[in-house]
Amino acid sequence: MSASAAPRIVYVNGRFCPIEEATVPIMDRGFLFGDGIYEVTAVLDGKFIDNEPHLARLDRSLAAIGIKNPHSLAEWIAIQRELVTRNALKEGSIYIEVTRGVYEREFTCPPDIAPTVVMFTQPRPVRHNPSAVTGVPIITVPDLRWARRDIKSVALLAQVLAKQAAKAAGVAEAWMIEDGYVTEGASSTAFIITADKEIVTRPLSNAVLPGITRQTVMKLAAKHGLKLVERLFTIEEAMKAQEVFFTSATTIAMPVIRIDDTVVSGGKPGPLAQELRALYIEAVDQQLA
Repeated sequence: MSASAAPRIVYVNGRFCPIEEATVPIMDRGFLFGDGIYEVTAVLDGKFIDNEPHLARLDRSLAAIGIKNPHSLAEWIAIQRELVTRNALKEGSIYIEVTRGVYEREFTCPPDIAPTVVMFTQPRPVRHNPSAVTGVPIITVPDLRWARRDIKSVALLAQVLAKQAAKAAGVAEAWMIEDGYVTEGASSTAFIITADKEIVTRPLSNAVLPGITRQTVMKLAAKHGLKLVERLFTIEEAMKAQEVFFTSATTIAMPVIRIDDTVVSGGKPGPLAQELRALYIEAVDQQLA
């Protein structure tokens, strides 16, 4: 950071401070066990995209592992707004992590220890992501995760390994495969579009995270009369699909142009994926107006 640059401000347990001053005890269960939940909301023009559904998912995930939500919806939003303001963030994302708290390293702990709350912002392109113009290649990897993937846990080792494999291969994402079927991306929801113009994605279950952007894109597709099908699909079907794309909070709808060594969608972003991305940004602009 240059001498003239404003300090990066983060939030830790009720305190806004420069990132250099932020600390979490080594006995924090998030550090020791991955015992915590996280959430990411995209920011555009300094405002949040789909924020309340993200915070509702945070609440659901916390409840699923028995951590009391430390803040009300209004309190979360107030902290987020203050953090965005202090960092003058116009476009990017805001990250929330809630761990079970600090206790001696034992697998069990008292039920009333105070959760740890950490938040920070990250600038990144959302509206004009150059990868959305060209499309991106992806690879496939085995799905090594636990059985409750619907919980947005900070224990992300399998996803880290998948992302490292993707980086080593020079691609943007890794789709995880289980029993021959695509589950989801390492940090995204997987979609294909068939020759019949059906938009296909895996149905929600414990096997996949209930993506918030997935939900919004599907609502927009239904609103505009596009055909939606929730079912399992194989990677072989994806490689033969008319179009392939994935969704996440910060990538919105990202066209895929290659899976492993197979070119898909003619090697360029398909029209339906581009339309869905445009509809999403249009809907966001209407919310922000």
